[in-house]
Amino acid sequence: MGVLLLLALFSLVSWAIILYKGMSLHRAYSQSRTFLDVFRKSTKFSEVNSVCVQLQASPLVGVFQAGYQEVNQQVRGTGKEEKPAGVAARPTVRSLESLSRALVRAATGEVTRLERRITFLATTASVTPFIGLFGTVWGIMNAFEEIGRMGSANLAVVAPGISDALITTAMGLAAAIPAAFFFNLYNSRIKVLSSMMDDFALEFMNIVERNFT
Repeated sequence: MGVLLLLALFSLVSWAIILYKGMSLHRAYSQSRTFLDVFRKSTKFSEVNSVCVQLQASPLVGVFQAGYQEVNQQVRGTGKEEKPAGVAARPTVRSLESLSRALVRAATGEVTRLERRITFLATTASVTPFIGLFGTVWGIMNAFEEIGRMGSANLAVVAPGISDALITTAMGLAAAIPAAFFFNLYNSRIKVLSSMMDDFALEFMNIVERNFT
């Protein structure tokens, strides 16, 4: 009974994660597409920043805001330098390497956020079959003990105990199979979002290099 309850707990938690992450990743991808459309149609970073609040589920928002903050800090720093008379101050960034590091750091944080709770699915997929097997072995041991106690090995004595013992194996597989399937599925979706972040970071760097150097 304890093994069945443990397997049921694993199954319930994994299904809760499956449903939550499914909706979360779908929203992240959908809002990322919307964000890219806004970003490519806008002429100023400030315009893009104004819509970030509405698209917080997108990991691209976190990457953009990190880059936007770094650009602002560098531009404000250069604005304090003295300019020759009659020369208009042009906003410039001091270090593209610092900007690149800020984008990479933000992208890493966003990937970590996307992967949160996914590892439990991997744990469920790898552990629950063994828990189920343990329950089966324990049940078969009890069945043989019952056979020894009754002094009879006919089918009517053996079958019920072994049948009950095999239930835990079935429960273990029932918990493991969907967990393994959705773990691989969500990992592939996270890789797509990670690739989108890498591409966006390069696009952001190109825009900054053209306009602020």
